[in-house]
Amino acid sequence: MNHPEWTTIVVATGFACLHAVGLLHVFHVLMRGRTAQGTIAWIVCMIVAPWVAIPFYWIAGRQKFAGYVRARRAEDAGLRKLSDDMHRRLRQYELQPVDAFGRAAAQLGGLPFTRGNALHLLIDGDQTFEAIFQSIAAAEHYILVNFFIVKSDRIGQRFKEALIAKARHGVKVYFLFDEFGSHKLARTYLSELEDAGIECRSFGVNRRWWSRLQINFRNHRKIVVTDGHEAFIGGLNVGDEYLGRDQRFGHWRDTHLRLRGPCVQAIQIVFLEDWNWVAPTRPDLLWDSHEEPANQAAAILPTGPADPADSWQLVVAEAANSSRERLWIASPYFVPDQGVLTALQAAAVRGVDVRILIPEKADHAMVWLAAHTFYDETLPFGIKILRYRAGFLHQKAMLVDDRYAFIGTANLDNRSFRLNFELTAVSTDAGFVREVKTMLEKDFEEAFSVTAEHFTGRPLWFRIAARAARLAAPVL
Repeated sequence: MNHPEWTTIVVATGFACLHAVGLLHVFHVLMRGRTAQGTIAWIVCMIVAPWVAIPFYWIAGRQKFAGYVRARRAEDAGLRKLSDDMHRRLRQYELQPVDAFGRAAAQLGGLPFTRGNALHLLIDGDQTFEAIFQSIAAAEHYILVNFFIVKSDRIGQRFKEALIAKARHGVKVYFLFDEFGSHKLARTYLSELEDAGIECRSFGVNRRWWSRLQINFRNHRKIVVTDGHEAFIGGLNVGDEYLGRDQRFGHWRDTHLRLRGPCVQAIQIVFLEDWNWVAPTRPDLLWDSHEEPANQAAAILPTGPADPADSWQLVVAEAANSSRERLWIASPYFVPDQGVLTALQAAAVRGVDVRILIPEKADHAMVWLAAHTFYDETLPFGIKILRYRAGFLHQKAMLVDDRYAFIGTANLDNRSFRLNFELTAVSTDAGFVREVKTMLEKDFEEAFSVTAEHFTGRPLWFRIAARAARLAAPVL
């Protein structure tokens, strides 16, 4: 047999094997596909081009974060006991949800509404970081840190120095970051933290080898906890742009939240579950709660791809279904799935004041383009799309009537619905709800209402690009 014939046989055999493996993957897709459209698309790709589809499927095609639930609930009896003890301690502060939507939100988050909390809105970067630095400076026992993005720029250096200063005074510091979001973080930054005795862990890859195949899942949470007494969550990461120092974006509109009271214990257990996924050792934390004079009701909603259902998607859809007067949502990304879109349409048709506040500027071009294609599925139903033009809008907030206010990390897109680990605080306190309402009203004043012509009047190339971007919505 000559060389060309042998090469032909090898290539043909290789292609046949790839197609056979592709057919095996077809069964995997059939059993685990979440939507008919996505399942069909993957099956076609597996049959036509398995050499491309197979590796991409294992990186981007799965919807559940394998192993996290087992590590959290089954493999670690100590963590399970801590969680059970925390729930028992919170019972003395627990409140029954005021309605069916509250019950659904608490059930999906797995953590109760509690009284005795104090919630303080932090508007934009200056307020947020000054409050965080004050809390870090006052810490006496430990500091828990979890951010999606950490940069070694001016604010990143200040953050690092604040943590190192406390570590050198005997305060334990646990530093968790997302490997994908913080991929530009210099190794020297982490080395300086570790040299000061700070434990640093990356969420993207844990001690199990197959976690390297799950890079499409992200830990999008932003958490700082000091001494189990005070916590911070919200939209801001650690980077200069979050303080408006990036010339491309200019003013950066964002919202964070400072929390005290029993709800801090719920945030601690969320941090521990994430830490447990990546680290063999568990921080020794304080679990005593103290009621704050403000006595505000709040619940913590951790959501993500380890949940049995798409929890954040269900929360947003049920918010729309239960709303009667208003549903205001601020998010930098608007790429809803069909379930959420239908719920928004139904709410607007009922006469609910549905407003979606999104940025006019783009930080991720594909998501920004895709949002334009939803105008013809929102505006005709009475949904108002407003684009913020006084800078870049990055906050994640939701207001349901005068009953519920949400502040957290979750966006209005598929990543937050299904692929990202998120964390949101919800309150039924009338005063807090009014604060969020007033905040959003001020943001609306810096925005303009979109019309259908803002898309149909664009050049043909733009409309084609937007429609193409929307095809990638499941992984945006």
